[in-house]
Amino acid sequence: MVRVSRGALVEYAVSLPPLVLMFEFNPEQISRSRTITVRTGNAPGTRGGYDFVLPTETPRVAQGVTVQPETLTIDVLFDATDRMDKGDPIASVQGVQPELDTLRAMVEPKAQGPGGLQMLASLGAGPSRAFQRQETASVLLFAWGDHVLPVFLTSIRLEGKSHLPTLVPYRASANLTMQVIEGNNPFYLFEQTRIFGGAALNTGQTAFDFARKVFF
Repeated sequence: MVRVSRGALVEYAVSLPPLVLMFEFNPEQISRSRTITVRTGNAPGTRGGYDFVLPTETPRVAQGVTVQPETLTIDVLFDATDRMDKGDPIASVQGVQPELDTLRAMVEPKAQGPGGLQMLASLGAGPSRAFQRQETASVLLFAWGDHVLPVFLTSIRLEGKSHLPTLVPYRASANLTMQVIEGNNPFYLFEQTRIFGGAALNTGQTAFDFARKVFF
């Protein structure tokens, strides 16, 4: 039996309407990736990287190297079948359309209205003239397991699987790509602390296993 866990995307803002999406997904399907761009000199001796001997020389060797933000990709299945079987009035009429609308609203540009309230820019918040509007993307919190990461939702792909007679989907899949917002914010700093703690634990375990094989 495949175990599923609950995940959530929550808009981190004072917004109207507030955007919150709960979903189930197989945690084995989450993909986390980070890339490094390496730019070195054009001279024959530096095309493959700079020379070094000591560990203290590595900062010089890494000049021109850019670390790109981490990205996450997940596949989510929305299914209203169980709720429809239980007579849920919203699911019976709307299927999973509210969930899909929430995802679409999360990638729509936002504008700041009175009192710092964020609204969909298309609803007319902010100045009346288009060139005066300042549109921004939603800052979201992606939560799953013991992780909470601040992200931008950079790409969504929705696919209806099954539909009601009204052509409203009651089963749909979503492929979501997110970019982690890395910086001085409490969510990312907590994640970094967790990562380095886990790395230290692994180093200690590796050293213990090595010592046990050598001396015992």
